[in-house]
Amino acid sequence: MSDSIETKEMRAKNTPKAMKIDEHIVEIVSDSGEGAQKCGQSFAAISAKMGNGVWTVEIIPAEIQPPVRSRAGASGIRIRIGSKKITNSGNEADLVVALNEQVPYGRIDQKAYSEGTTMLLENKWATDASEDIRNKYAEALADFKSRGYNVVEIPMEVECLKIVKNARRGKNMWVLGMLCDIYNRSIEKGEAQIRNIFRKKSDAVINSNIELFHAGYKWAQENLDFQYDVPAMESDEEYVVMSGNEALALGVLASGMEVCSMYPITPATSASHLLADVLTRSGGLVHQAEDEIAAIGFAVGASYAGKTAVTITSGPGMALKTEFLGLATMAEIPLVVIDVQRGGPSTGLPTKVEQSDLLAVLYGQPGASPKIVLAASTIEECFHFVILARKLAESFRTPVYILSDANLATGQTPFPRPKIKKDWFAPPIDQSPWKADVKPYQWDSETGLSKRPIPGQPGGQHTVTGLAHDRNSSVSYVPDENQEASEMRSRKFAAFQKTLNPPTVNGVKQGDLLIVGWGSTLGAINEAVEMAQKEGIKVSSIHLRFMSPFQPGLKEIFQNFKNVMTVEINYSDNKDNPQFTESSRRFSQLSWLLRARTLVDVDCYSNVEGQPLTPGRVLGVIKNKLDIKN
Repeated sequence: MSDSIETKEMRAKNTPKAMKIDEHIVEIVSDSGEGAQKCGQSFAAISAKMGNGVWTVEIIPAEIQPPVRSRAGASGIRIRIGSKKITNSGNEADLVVALNEQVPYGRIDQKAYSEGTTMLLENKWATDASEDIRNKYAEALADFKSRGYNVVEIPMEVECLKIVKNARRGKNMWVLGMLCDIYNRSIEKGEAQIRNIFRKKSDAVINSNIELFHAGYKWAQENLDFQYDVPAMESDEEYVVMSGNEALALGVLASGMEVCSMYPITPATSASHLLADVLTRSGGLVHQAEDEIAAIGFAVGASYAGKTAVTITSGPGMALKTEFLGLATMAEIPLVVIDVQRGGPSTGLPTKVEQSDLLAVLYGQPGASPKIVLAASTIEECFHFVILARKLAESFRTPVYILSDANLATGQTPFPRPKIKKDWFAPPIDQSPWKADVKPYQWDSETGLSKRPIPGQPGGQHTVTGLAHDRNSSVSYVPDENQEASEMRSRKFAAFQKTLNPPTVNGVKQGDLLIVGWGSTLGAINEAVEMAQKEGIKVSSIHLRFMSPFQPGLKEIFQNFKNVMTVEINYSDNKDNPQFTESSRRFSQLSWLLRARTLVDVDCYSNVEGQPLTPGRVLGVIKNKLDIKN
């Protein structure tokens, strides 16, 4: 079905010409189980396929099934669309679709809305059988209006019941249709998206959802007096749209790794779900172990056998994997470890974003355990870093760690379709005869590197141990031999660092303030720095992708700025609190590392609110640090 002459005439009669805008932020909030995230993901995918820049962030309650109509139980999604590349979730929302009047309060507490935000509110609660619910609806409605929100009451339930018996299971597609009309989205692409997400369902289910979509589209045409047009980005490139976890999974495929061993854990699980669906089709294996310890043990064993494996987890899983990770380091077994970070400590905030595992990953094993640690800053990097990690693991005979987080994991954005290259894929297992005069750990005295014997190579038989060992892999407690082994394991990382380039400075190379970030904060930091630069503030930024070893030249870059500070999503003490002194104050994790590495007085801003950083928040941090009044 496409726009008919009749519906176009309705639009002409009831609405002005669509307002052209550069970008908009939309949120959909509901109780858990009402499909708000599926609706938002579909709207984002349609927008991306129409050429818009897109970034999404899922709004997930901490409880699996929180009480309905509760302020703490808001579930949903934020979608930012624009006429240029979108790199973060932005500041306050422009338009909110709320399926009841209580769930917006969780987002209001997080300052997600502001005066002027349009709220499309399900009005079924105004006539509910419960007097208490009716009263709460009336109170909230008055409160929203007093806050300056433009509230439009929408009969979603009534309209959906004209098509399905259970509106709770169809309201999200009706809302999708309404949003597609409001933002002038393609009906054909909307239909195609619905067919795709329900492709494993019956024709009856697909058709009823398409009917709901059309009903929402038509209702908006006939009843709403506003419409927006967000022009497409100008680009000749072909784009793909996916989440960070999908990118990680596809990166595993593209890297040539054939074994993923994991145990389900939020927010990493969906990466292994996708792999379970597709990896077996290409001859691979996804092993769901009985626990995190078994998962890492299986992965180390598979990697020892010759095919580098990947294990995917989050912070609590990393804690359980510690002993086996130490074994892989000591035995110099290649391995790729993906940590999709979440709030901590312990089980912490399992559905919220945090960058809290950096120090744990770097120093979580006993003894000297040098390692390569990459931090993905974008969803596109989630894909490419897996390919890089497999190569580095095999080249340097070591576990390589990739840090992602919940913000990247569940977010969606378009990026240029990767062009497959032959050198992405793992080479065949080497089964040529092992040279008799080469030892299992024949460390090169300059680089610390050694050739890796693969089980099955004639003449390559040797003992593998987690105990201290010499070049022959024989257990050794000889002081000089243990000293040499430790030096060689460290030396190869120094050799690797020499292949890295200094980070690129975003802005001028000297000024009043340098912001240093890592991971998913890239978009918010860059946007805030660019906003500050337009105001004449002498601020620049760098973003680190290699957390161990660090890229070279950091101290030299820092010395060109009067102030250096990190912006992160992990805990640090507020220096304005009188309890904390310079000697007792805890610094954020990257700040702590940079201070130790560069001996520069690196300050920090961080929080553990469980929310992605916004450009507005970072801009405020910049002005506060430089004592600039708004």
